Amino acid sequence: MKYISTRGGMAAQPFSDILLEGLAPDGGLAVPEHLPQVSEQTLESWRGLTYADLAFEVLSLFATDIPADDLRRLTRAAYTPETFNSEDIVPLRPLEGGLSLLGLSEGPTLAFKDMAMQFLGQVFEYVLAQRGTTLNILGATSGDTGSAAEYALRGKAGVAVFMLSPHGRMSAFQRAQMYSLQDENIHNIAVHGVFDEAQDIVKALAGDLEFKTKYRLGAVNSINWARIAAQVVYYFHGWLRATDKPGQQVSFAVPSGNFGNILSGHIARSMGLPVRRLVLATNENNVLEEFFRTGVYRPRPAEQTYATSSPSMDISRASNFERFVFDLVGRDADRVKALWASVARDGSFDLSALQPQFEERYGFVSGQSSHADRLATIRAVYETTGVLIDPHTADGVKVAREFVEPGVPMLVLETALPAKFSETIEEALGRPATPPGNLANLESLPQRVEVLECTEAAVRRFIEANAKV
Repeated sequence: MKYISTRGGMAAQPFSDILLEGLAPDGGLAVPEHLPQVSEQTLESWRGLTYADLAFEVLSLFATDIPADDLRRLTRAAYTPETFNSEDIVPLRPLEGGLSLLGLSEGPTLAFKDMAMQFLGQVFEYVLAQRGTTLNILGATSGDTGSAAEYALRGKAGVAVFMLSPHGRMSAFQRAQMYSLQDENIHNIAVHGVFDEAQDIVKALAGDLEFKTKYRLGAVNSINWARIAAQVVYYFHGWLRATDKPGQQVSFAVPSGNFGNILSGHIARSMGLPVRRLVLATNENNVLEEFFRTGVYRPRPAEQTYATSSPSMDISRASNFERFVFDLVGRDADRVKALWASVARDGSFDLSALQPQFEERYGFVSGQSSHADRLATIRAVYETTGVLIDPHTADGVKVAREFVEPGVPMLVLETALPAKFSETIEEALGRPATPPGNLANLESLPQRVEVLECTEAAVRRFIEANAKV
């Protein structure tokens, strides 16, 4: 399996090369030359597999340059009951009204990002050791990617992490998870800006090929294809747990900010998984919801990006969206380049002529949720089922209810455990969410973070002074 760029300017490369590359040299994103197909017979043969062995089967379709025995060892090291506090790794819990919760937040940082990051931690170390080199991970986080990456890569040989976050725009628990880490190879950088501005800095530095090469910059944000591939696994897992016969359709509802999580669902569906609908749920920052409703993509400037009670989705420019648009326009790299040039020039592009395909061909529908919706949904789910959900998952549940169909299981992808957003839980229920015992005193631990101006120059200087070379 080889990988090309959504903008057409990268020679085809194997998995291990694009794993270390991050953003493609032409500014695009790596995608497979073609998507592997999974037959109904193969899918049925996977029913009895553990999560780790299912991960091996799915990822072996994408990482064809890693020997099978090595890849199986990596997935078994990544997905252990000890790491995820669950024999299932990803439990499926019934809610109400035809909904079930796909439990993606059992990992060390209590968020779905652990599902991919634990694999990335293993495969980064493996590939770097094979090549005898080092890597400096540069990323931006709106809350959960950063801590998941840092917990997966802390202490790993040959890797340093530089993680940008928006100063003052994450929950206290999210900040404590990241900033309390004291590992020498972990560098937290809080910038005076919003997530989109932090992400722009990451893209600018990754696009400076001389700087990127000199300091061996890599990525763990969902611009890294390996994260998308690792997330594909839990769509297959969810389908296998929610069905009992071949060909049965399932819908997935996905809270979405940067479009990486639901993109993995699009990939799984394109590989042959019987997915009826992919329900995209946004908060008040509804740029993606507007696109799927109208066909017009209109990213918003930083000053128009709201700070909400589901902060990990406070994003107005979704990086992974480009990969879906690449498919939508028939994998025409020149057209993708022109569309993103239009965004830079005019602030938007219009694909409303293709809007009927969004659901008919790709299964996408969308909706949005407000702060009041979030509180009401958290309260209603808890009162009805006794299950406590976080604000982002509540956005997913709220929108999912609008698209439930008889006989089609609707799986809501859990975003995080509610303890990460205790302030909102307290507003909804009148009491805070209790963190797991091992994290009860997290917010009282010493924190280590560098606060910088939100400029490319400031971050560049910090990396130059602290990078592994």
